[in-house]
This record gives sequence, C-alpha cells and structure tokens, in this order.
Amino acid sequence: MAPSPVLSVNLSDDAELHQLRDTLDHAAHAGLARLTGGLSPAALMAASMDWAVHLAISPGKQVELAVKAARKWTRLAHFSSRCAMDGGACEPCITPLPQDRRFAGSEWQQWPFNIIHQAFLLQQQWWHNATTDIDGVTQQHEAVVEFISRQILDMASPSNFVATNPVVQRRILETGGQSLAQGFRNFLEDWERIVRSKPAAGTEAFQVGRDVAVTPGKVVYRNRLIELIQYAPATDKVRPEPILIVPAWIMKYYILDLSPENSLVRYLTDQGFTVFIISWKNPTAEDRDLGMDDFRRLGVMEALAAVNAIEPERKVHAVGYCLGGTLLSIAAAAMARDRDERLQTVSLLAAQADFREAGELTLFINESQVHFLEDLMRSQGYLDTRQMAGAFQLLRSNDLIWSRLVRHYLMGERTPLNDLMAWNADATRMPYRMHADYLEQLFLDNDLAEGRFRVNARPIAVSDIRVPIFAVGTERDHVAPWRSAFKIHLLADTDVTFLLTKGGHNAGIVADPDRPGGRFQVLTKSATDYYLDPDTWTRIAPWHEGSWWPEWTRWLTSHSGRPTDPPALGAPSRGYPVLCDAPGTYVLQT
Repeated sequence: MAPSPVLSVNLSDDAELHQLRDTLDHAAHAGLARLTGGLSPAALMAASMDWAVHLAISPGKQVELAVKAARKWTRLAHFSSRCAMDGGACEPCITPLPQDRRFAGSEWQQWPFNIIHQAFLLQQQWWHNATTDIDGVTQQHEAVVEFISRQILDMASPSNFVATNPVVQRRILETGGQSLAQGFRNFLEDWERIVRSKPAAGTEAFQVGRDVAVTPGKVVYRNRLIELIQYAPATDKVRPEPILIVPAWIMKYYILDLSPENSLVRYLTDQGFTVFIISWKNPTAEDRDLGMDDFRRLGVMEALAAVNAIEPERKVHAVGYCLGGTLLSIAAAAMARDRDERLQTVSLLAAQADFREAGELTLFINESQVHFLEDLMRSQGYLDTRQMAGAFQLLRSNDLIWSRLVRHYLMGERTPLNDLMAWNADATRMPYRMHADYLEQLFLDNDLAEGRFRVNARPIAVSDIRVPIFAVGTERDHVAPWRSAFKIHLLADTDVTFLLTKGGHNAGIVADPDRPGGRFQVLTKSATDYYLDPDTWTRIAPWHEGSWWPEWTRWLTSHSGRPTDPPALGAPSRGYPVLCDAPGTYVLQT
C-alpha cells in the first residue's frame, strides 16, 4: 500500500516541513471559510476581545452604560403608562432612523406592538453606545463590533417574526392563512433555484440581448479576458474622440446599457459620441492566475489598441466605473509615466484611487481576513458570486435581507423586479490572483494612493495624469463612499471636475434624464486652485436639478473636436473584424 503524501514527507527537511504546514493550513482555512461565508473567525475574535477587554477596564464607560440603560427603561416605562392612560396611542419615546422603515405601518402604533418596537429601538440605541466610543479600541475593531451587534439586532428585530409583527398578522387574517402558504411556496421556489444555481425569480423578464443590453453594436475584438463592443452611431455626425468605457470586473457591463430608456450607452450615442465598452469574461478556475496587471494589459490596454486601430490618430475619452475606474486610474497613470498620450480625458464614476476611507467594506479587510479569504480562493480558483453578494447584502441587511424575507415568506408577496435588480442578481466571479492583488495592494496597503503600486516593475502615481478628470460620487454609496472618491483632488495634479449626485452606488449612476427627482452638485478645480475639503465643497458647490448625464456630456463635448463622419464598425484590414452582434458571448456566461 502506497504511503499518503502527508506521511511520506521527510520531517527532518525544513523545506518539506514548511510545505506540509502550508498545505494543512490552507486546507483547514479553506474548509472553515466555506462554513463562515469567507469571514475569518480570528479577525472577529480579535475585534471582540479588543472591545471586551477595553470595556472591562473602563469603569467610567460601564457607569455611563448603566445610567443610560436605567434612563431608557424609565423612558419605556413612562411611554407604557402614557399608552395605558391614552388608550394605546401616544407619542413615541424614540423614533427610528430615517432609513429604517420596519415600523412605519400604523399597526405598529397599537398596543402591545408599540411597546415591543419601542423597546427594541431603545435596546438598539443602547448597544450602539456600548460598542462605540471606548478608549483604546482600534477604529477598525470598534467598527467591526458595532457592525456585528447591528447584524444580530437586525436578525432579532420584532418585524422578522409572526408573533411580534402586526402587519404580518393582519395579512394572515385577511387572506385566511393563504399568505403563509404562498410564502412557503416562495421559499421552496427560492431554495430550488439556489440548489440548481438558477437566477432569482423574476429575472426571466430581463433577458440580456432581448430586454436589456439591446443598444445596437458589434463585438470587434475578443481575447481570453474581454470582448470589446463598438456601438453603432445614432447620429449623422459624431465627435471625433471615441469613448472607451471600462466597467468593473465584479459585475456585468450592461448596468450601463440597461433598458433603452435608462441606458447610458444609448444616451451617449444619441448625443453624437462613438462608444466602445469592455465586456469582461466571467472567470472560472482556469483563470485563477490572472492578476491585476493582466486585467490592465489584456483589458484596458488591448481595448485601447483596438479603438486606436478602428479610429486611428484619435485621442480617447476613457471612462471607468467602480473598480473599472480604479483600473483605469492605474492604466492612465502608467501611460502618463511612459509618455503615452492617447487619452483625451478621464472620467471616474463612483470609483476610488485611495482606499483608506472605503466605507464599511473595510470591515472585512485586515491581514487576518485577507489571508483567510485568499486560502478560500486558492482552493477553488476564484471568489464565488454568492460569497461576494453576501458581503454586499450584509452592508444593508435591513433592505436586502430581512425586509425581503418578511415580504416574500411571511407576507407571501413577491417584490417586483426592475432591470437594475435583475442586473444585480446576474453576478460574476473574480479570479484568485486578481482579487488577492486587489485586496492586498489597494485595500490593505493603499499602494496606488501612496505611490508604491508598480506597473512593469516601476512605481506609478496618479499625480502623473495630466488630462482633465471628471469624477462622480453618489450620496449614499456604501461601496465607494463619495468622500473617498473626492480624494482624487488630493491625488491628481490636473483639472478635476467633481460631481456629487443623489442615490447610491448603482442607482446614482443610472440616472436617465427622464427620471424625475434628480439633483446634483458640481464644481471644477483647476490644477492651480487651492484645495477644498469635502465639507467646504458641499457648502459652495452649486446645486442643479435633474440628471447629471447632460452635465457630463457637456463637459465631454467641451473637450472634443468638431463633429465628423462616424467610423465603420470594426477594422478588418487592421485585424479587428466584426465577430458577432452585441451584447456578445462573455456577458451570457454564468
């Protein structure tokens, strides 16, 4: 019988012993990560211990918490007595945060549910006090503990249970119990879709190439990582400088080409621009070793070469969205360093180059968490869509998890999907090497902002970019907070136009002009102007009503030449023939 590989290791050889250690550690961490959803138990324990120990040695904080607890119980007692005397309805002793809609229904104002939800909100407020403002606890550990406590409380909310949710109880009575039966059917349907890796219910109405991503165009280039789509002109004349859009590889590109009425691509072609967009391949285990520089080289640079071949001697308006904007910043900085002057402008939509204040996503980024996640990705070759989506959903668990479960399974209702929600369910994977590079070099070490990021073995700096920059931030962005995106002012030594718009990371960018309620601020800082901090900027930047898209296209037009005849689709004589119709094949990969 042949000995097992582990038993056959020569334990007296340090190199083999080191290899054995790594093999066992990686296997153990990967197996544990599958159980924890990729969260490192060591990181969570370190944060919890930091908080618990410092709280234990802080008698002043303990006294403060005891006094606050007594005050809250007193407030609740007074509220309960007033409700008893007033027949059940009275002014609340605590109001939910503006974004918390769990207790908005009139049923929650009736006894005993008013007492129940008021007690919960007071408890929630107390736990926020208990997990924050403790001397000695590191900022990240405090944020992690506060986040964990919020997740536990969100899970235990009285709105999540039939016995304590009067809205659900009323629905059960109105339907004679059919709502629960329908909710159970919804649960079984969703469970079947998860087991069979099928898309979420309702996404069938938004088929790629039929309902969304329908702007006419052709795939004019393909390599192992991207397809490049060139869109057909929509006007008789076009601006001579084409637009190249670099979307994030964490998502399907067609968020920028959703339904015809809210497609940014279609809007740009209607305004007389020639538009190219990168469609990333959905990576598999075979692509595990594709790293950040592969995405720059095979993605941005080869797409740019194709655009230059199809439209020779034309400078390019480069546009990057989310992580695509970060990748574009890297590529543009490397081009500037190497005196490559093919870019006319750079536009960064909800994108970051400095990751020190990258929002609640940084809760999951420290040495322990990154290496734990790397072991998981190393074992499977990529970060799975469900593992990625889970982290984003936790950031807004009330809206994206619990309220959805209540509506679908307790109320027996389905939330109608729109095109943006269907796109959000069409997630992609990320290769092991790329995501490891991204987490370590950008999130953990902040190498790009601090001048240590290397391209072709030489460091680059965003400050080398000399073309005008247009940067967009969104007010409620939980992925790329606008104050983080605003730091482009500190990093770039060129003219920067910064625009802050309503909405979140996705809905703020998909802001078609026909949608009412749009509002934004915009201000240009020239390369010679003095720095404005974000608070001062928001005070002095003028407000405008409507979508920000027309403002951006006016800026692009001001940096473009006179209209000319549109180019042909593709350039077969230069090695870029038309391969197939848009939206191509990579976007259809699951």
